[in-house]
Amino acid sequence: MRTLTVIAGLGYLLLQGCVTINIYFPAAAAEKAADKIIDEVWQLKTPNQTAPAAPTSPQPK
Repeated sequence: MRTLTVIAGLGYLLLQGCVTINIYFPAAAAEKAADKIIDEVWQLKTPNQTAPAAPTSPQPK
């Protein structure tokens, strides 16, 4: 009887370990979120911003 209980318990654990949860995102919502992120990144790189000038070394005399 104890062996049957152990086998049933292991079978139950095995079945529980095989459960997967699938989450489906609507394609339109995912695309909208991606567009928003891309727009935010491009706003960080505006053409009005220039790279800082490289430091110049002093001229030898």
